[in-house]
Amino acid sequence: MGGLSLGEITRRLEAWLEVEFTLQDVSGFARAIATLAADEQDFVLDWVQKLATAHVQLAHLFAGRAPGLLARVDRRLIEAWLVEALDAIDSEGLQAAVAVLRAAERNLAQRQNRAEGVALADLRGILLTVARGFSGRRLQLEASEGETAWTDGETLHLPALMARLPSAADNFALYKALVAMLWAQGRFGTTRALAEDALSGQPFPERALACFNALETLRLEACIARELPGLGRDIRRFRQQGAPLPPAWRGYAERLGDPGASFRDSLELVPEALSGELPPPAHHQCELRPEAVAARIEREKMLLRLRLSELAGTPPELGEAEQARRFELRQREDQSGAAGELELFLGDAPLAPPEDVRQLLASVRFDFGEIPPEYLLAAGPGEYAAQRQREISRDPDQVWQGSYHEEGAILYPEWDVGRGHYRKNWCVMREKEVPPGDPDFIRQTLVKHGALVRRLRRSFESLRHEERLQKRQAHGEQVDLDALVEALSELRGGGEMSELLYARLSRSGRNIAVAFLVDMSGSTKGWVNDAEREALVLMCEALEVLGDRYAIYGFSGMTRKKCELFRIKRFDDAYDEAVKARISGIRPQDYTRMGFALRHLSRLLLDVEARSRLLITLTDGRPEDYNDHYRGEYGIADTRQALIEARRAGIHPFCITIDREGHDYLSRLYGPARFVVLDQVTALPFKVAEIYRRLTI
Repeated sequence: MGGLSLGEITRRLEAWLEVEFTLQDVSGFARAIATLAADEQDFVLDWVQKLATAHVQLAHLFAGRAPGLLARVDRRLIEAWLVEALDAIDSEGLQAAVAVLRAAERNLAQRQNRAEGVALADLRGILLTVARGFSGRRLQLEASEGETAWTDGETLHLPALMARLPSAADNFALYKALVAMLWAQGRFGTTRALAEDALSGQPFPERALACFNALETLRLEACIARELPGLGRDIRRFRQQGAPLPPAWRGYAERLGDPGASFRDSLELVPEALSGELPPPAHHQCELRPEAVAARIEREKMLLRLRLSELAGTPPELGEAEQARRFELRQREDQSGAAGELELFLGDAPLAPPEDVRQLLASVRFDFGEIPPEYLLAAGPGEYAAQRQREISRDPDQVWQGSYHEEGAILYPEWDVGRGHYRKNWCVMREKEVPPGDPDFIRQTLVKHGALVRRLRRSFESLRHEERLQKRQAHGEQVDLDALVEALSELRGGGEMSELLYARLSRSGRNIAVAFLVDMSGSTKGWVNDAEREALVLMCEALEVLGDRYAIYGFSGMTRKKCELFRIKRFDDAYDEAVKARISGIRPQDYTRMGFALRHLSRLLLDVEARSRLLITLTDGRPEDYNDHYRGEYGIADTRQALIEARRAGIHPFCITIDREGHDYLSRLYGPARFVVLDQVTALPFKVAEIYRRLTI
């Protein structure tokens, strides 16, 4: 059989399980593990060691049960449950993790022999692409507690592990079916019914909701079959694998399968269907959570009204009597008189809403099919002040005092190289705004580098007007010699000669978004901080010529509980006096925990419509944190994983550093051609121009 000897297995278990458990336990575990095949021994011992780093009791529980589980269950299912236990100990403590492991043992034992499960973490990118391909809304994807699937209309919550069916292919298909069903709740009106609290007058509300859910599942199955026939076939197969529908419900399915049926037809059937027995849920049936939908809709409504208030200039310029300022959406007509895009007006004045307002309007229309009039009323001074007070009460500078609270924070995962998995919701991140700095700093920088600014503007101006040679065209100013040679070869070989024999110069419009991530760790104190601020001034002056959308954020942190991102310039902000003051106000803070910042900037970039997205980091050293295992290999691995995630999403990361030893680790993080080491601020903006040219032409 091969593998490790009994003595070697015993030695390792004794080292990892310490002295907390009897030698008799360890000896028994070792004898059972020694009977496994070599690859199974490696799997068990690897996970015993990983669990022991979290808590020795978890390692002890797994070591005693692993051989029996491996005989019945695919190891991928076991691994997914172990990761869930590690997530539980991170977020809820040891007892929660022990409960997960014990529940996992019971659940896994009930699975079919060698069941082929699939994990959400492995399929997240594919499923998120599927979800966003369906929807007009930028849906998010999260793991749910237990085996339920549900949505608030914005985030899809799916089981962390899918093993309901015997094959991995079927379980993957079931994940896609659940994504389609959750998407269909918003697309075909189920979410609207929940938003309108349509069941509030029904008797036995919980049972009425379950009945409505079963009816809507039948209707959504028919909708998906019409719009997405491939997924429709999978869903029909899952329906057939379950218990047959009662006769009355077969009639409901026929009625709700009509193309004209809506959620109101399901509501009309609820009183009749409640009088009988409800069918058992199908594999692809999801939960309905009206309270989550209502909370998300109310949050978006208030956020939209607050943003409209800011656009209208209501706070604090307008008084209470002047605040009744209602916006209006009007349909634009194109030259042929056909209806075009909606335009936002305040009175008779058209407004260009920023990207976040456009997304909020699109989300509201997705929910209701229109924008309700009350959504277009700017928040009054009282509402605005109350919301600002709530924000102040969660001031990032005060939450660290006393007991720590995560309210208002954004939670990000972190890659644990020892576990080989993510730590779920591990980094607690808050956005802060940089306080204004010396108002004279910008003027002094422009005077100091006046000649350089003029050269940079000319350099970036040439980028804006850059022409590209398009080959293999039907018409053009010159012959494409490569195409001509290839066409003649095809002709002599008896084929048909191509007509695409020309090349022409084309000046195409730019569609680029770039995010600058600036290291604000304590090590940047002194000339490094001055160099960063001067570089940002020079870059902004040059980038304004291009017209590309760009944002600037700083980052710092002290342990995973205090990860801070500093707003300097958002994508929709103009390069105005406020932004210049924030650039002047950039000051060194704490340490260089980098993974969370890369993940957040990647999310912001993905929310911007652009053909090319760049993420440029300006730093002076390697990732590290205070008195934390983030130093060394752990921090390097997490940062590298965050960059891999960005590249998978279509973002181009690049690093500019003034760390002369940066070659040692940056080639591992970014790749050999994705970083540059500098020691002069004057070279920095020209390097940005080179990056632009290389990545966008």
